[in-house]
Amino acid sequence: MADIAGLLSDIVGAEHVLTGDAINDDYTHDESLTARPVRPAFVVRPGSTADVAQIVRLAAEHALPLTARGSGTGLSGACIPSAEGILVSFERMAEILEIDLGNHMAVVQPGVTLEQLDEVTRGHGLVYPVFPGESSASLGGNVNTNAGGMRAVKYGVTRHQVLALEAVLGTGEVVRTGGRFVKATSGYDLTQLVIGSEGTLGVVTEATLRLYPRPEHSATVLAPFARLDEITEAVPRIVGSGIGPLILEYIDLVSMGGITSAAGLDLGVPAEIKESALAYLVVVLEQRRADRLEEDVQELAEMIAGFGALDVYVLPPQAGSALIAARERAFWGAKAAGAHDLIDMVVPRAQMTRYMAEVASVAESTGSFIVGCGHAGDGNVHLSVFQPDPGVLHDAVHRVLSAGAALGGAVSGEHGIGVAKKDHFLALEDPAKIELMRRIKTAFDPAGILNPGVLF
Repeated sequence: MADIAGLLSDIVGAEHVLTGDAINDDYTHDESLTARPVRPAFVVRPGSTADVAQIVRLAAEHALPLTARGSGTGLSGACIPSAEGILVSFERMAEILEIDLGNHMAVVQPGVTLEQLDEVTRGHGLVYPVFPGESSASLGGNVNTNAGGMRAVKYGVTRHQVLALEAVLGTGEVVRTGGRFVKATSGYDLTQLVIGSEGTLGVVTEATLRLYPRPEHSATVLAPFARLDEITEAVPRIVGSGIGPLILEYIDLVSMGGITSAAGLDLGVPAEIKESALAYLVVVLEQRRADRLEEDVQELAEMIAGFGALDVYVLPPQAGSALIAARERAFWGAKAAGAHDLIDMVVPRAQMTRYMAEVASVAESTGSFIVGCGHAGDGNVHLSVFQPDPGVLHDAVHRVLSAGAALGGAVSGEHGIGVAKKDHFLALEDPAKIELMRRIKTAFDPAGILNPGVLF
């Protein structure tokens, strides 16, 4: 081990190699509720792609597991290292290399955070639209997990925004994929293979991202409903109206209470409405002109009222922003409340009504408390599961995931599989697809050193 530390020091300098007690606890975990922390043998902080390539070659030569880490904000345990392995931390590779105004693109290193990029793009009147709810999240981590978030109903997820990548394969080879163009039919799309692969195919060292004009005007509409199924039935009709919401969320009664209480928010909903409401629909619209926004809001409010809402409120700008910010922190509220697991199932949005009925049935039959909110516009359901018995918890989670899969859904909509959902994923996925994925991994990482234990 001392020899390995010395070889790593030769690559990046001794001050950027950590071992033993020098390895901070932050490096041992992400924000998964179920994955256990692991202290790696080495933490190394590269300063360039050349450094990363040398580190990967060293790991392959000595058969050492290697895990890439950005900000550690993931929720699936995908960046938890191996005890005998190397953790590559990208805190030194955190530079926005270019804002390409002609092509509306940004070129970033993997350690750049969403907050950094948003601050810079704001000055140019542009926006990178993927925001999974944690501004300290790194772009490298977002690429690895194909991060989504509330804005996906309008802009899509990370894979829709990444046009090119630089990555180091498990062999130490450096490849560049894609380019500064939005379409290409030139062989396999290696960019899309790497996105969402959770660090198992390559170590991302640079990403080229799409940027969009930043609309100046937005409005938040809040609508309480007496039944959740009224919301899930309304969602496809809102999306199909062509009004183009930026955010389309549902929040159940318990989650709304926790969100507003934690943030100290009073949204001005009368007590008699609160007593009748079991769920809330939250819609954010944006426009480049105030008059067009006003027209859209009026049309949306009339539409929602026709779907059976108890009332419709256009929140003052400050209250609207505060509600969205509080919704983005819902995970932390669930964690503080003692949630035992978190599910981010995605189903076809037209199946959400049926799916939520299945969830309620599982909760009742297992004696579990399951609450949540979700990106209703794209069928991504976030559920907090409260069940202290580990065996019952595993059964309840598996049944909830199985119900979604049976309706044409997927185990994870945006958090990834990591180690936390691996057992469920392998049990529910087509074995032929799993074997194909294994063969693809072998082509990218023949020694099997990149994030072993994740996905497979």
